[in-house]
Amino acid sequence: MIIDGKHIYIYGEKEVQSTLVIVNTFQGNGSEIYSALKNMMEKNFCLAVVSDIDWDDEMSPWNCPPLYKNDGPCTGGADKYLDKLIKDIIPTIKDNLVMNPEKVIIAGYSLAGLFAVYSLYKTDMFSAAVSASGSMWFPDFIEFTDTNNFIKKPEKVYFSLGDKEAKTRNQLLRTVENRTTQIYEKYKNMGIDTVFEMNPGNHFKDADIRMAKGITWVLQ
Repeated sequence: MIIDGKHIYIYGEKEVQSTLVIVNTFQGNGSEIYSALKNMMEKNFCLAVVSDIDWDDEMSPWNCPPLYKNDGPCTGGADKYLDKLIKDIIPTIKDNLVMNPEKVIIAGYSLAGLFAVYSLYKTDMFSAAVSASGSMWFPDFIEFTDTNNFIKKPEKVYFSLGDKEAKTRNQLLRTVENRTTQIYEKYKNMGIDTVFEMNPGNHFKDADIRMAKGITWVLQ
């Protein structure tokens, strides 16, 4: 379906009370994620992949200068997109599928992983979040988690990184492992069921598999 200019791809069980998993992605239909999920577990769920995201705007909570020469800046449109997601996109998905899911989980890779965690501080819609190779290097995000409270304490939060992601010359990106660890430890101390998993490779290796591993952990 198309909602507000976003292509939405639906997979899995469309039963009234199936857990609904929302994945935001830059492009593609998410079929590889779904295939990996079916190979990893047998639990029923409904996967909704929201594609055509304006990545550097809609997944970023506030402005961030370009990371590299000739790169574009992040422009901080996450709040506006999240409002559209929870008030329009997800309700339309539920209406079209005749769903009243027991739980809604938000998941994402890279900046969308950052957005998934950020959303927990802005809405009570999501019971859990998956941040696969999430951009926890984002400026001031650690401080944001220190000075803000969840709208509703999540049941589960999954973090992962590649073991080579912090091995970069970029001074900001090389903080990703340390900052992810800090947030993970904070959530663990809050009594949240959380895990931080390291995978072999850099940021771009096995993205679909990493996403599926995170969603599987949260669902089981």
